[in-house]
Amino acid sequence: MGAPTAGRPVFDWRRPHHWLAFGFGAGLAPLAPGTLGTLVAVPLYLLLQGLSPGAYLLVLVGLFLIGLWACDKTARELGGGDPSAIVWDEILGYLVTMALAPPGWTWILLGLILFRFFDILKPWPIGPLDRWVKGGLGILLDDLVAGAMAWVLIQALHHWL
Repeated sequence: MGAPTAGRPVFDWRRPHHWLAFGFGAGLAPLAPGTLGTLVAVPLYLLLQGLSPGAYLLVLVGLFLIGLWACDKTARELGGGDPSAIVWDEILGYLVTMALAPPGWTWILLGLILFRFFDILKPWPIGPLDRWVKGGLGILLDDLVAGAMAWVLIQALHHWL
């Protein structure tokens, strides 16, 4: 169980780390699993957006630590690397993007677009991190940096507009 079958990862509903790593099933989508995983983050963000900045940061740290375990364990079960079906990193990256974001659907959508832009194109330093850092940390780190880069733009736009 957990090994890829004909190029498709096997989701084992009995394993909690699969639920998390696969973004509650979003990562199993045949097309654009990363984008679908990011969309899963939107309702989670809506639940968290009212938290104080300190509480939001604590939740992010907790989600990172849980994700580190879940992504590392799931990736090892799937044969290593950073399988596209693992989308917890997209969920976490989007939540980083949206930290301290102004309220409203315009900002939610802009955050989604900016995060996906950086996550897909992987400009420096995201690309090298994606290639060089392995395991659960490697899976999460490039998306955290993509989220941080998108966060900077969200904050700058909010300040200037």
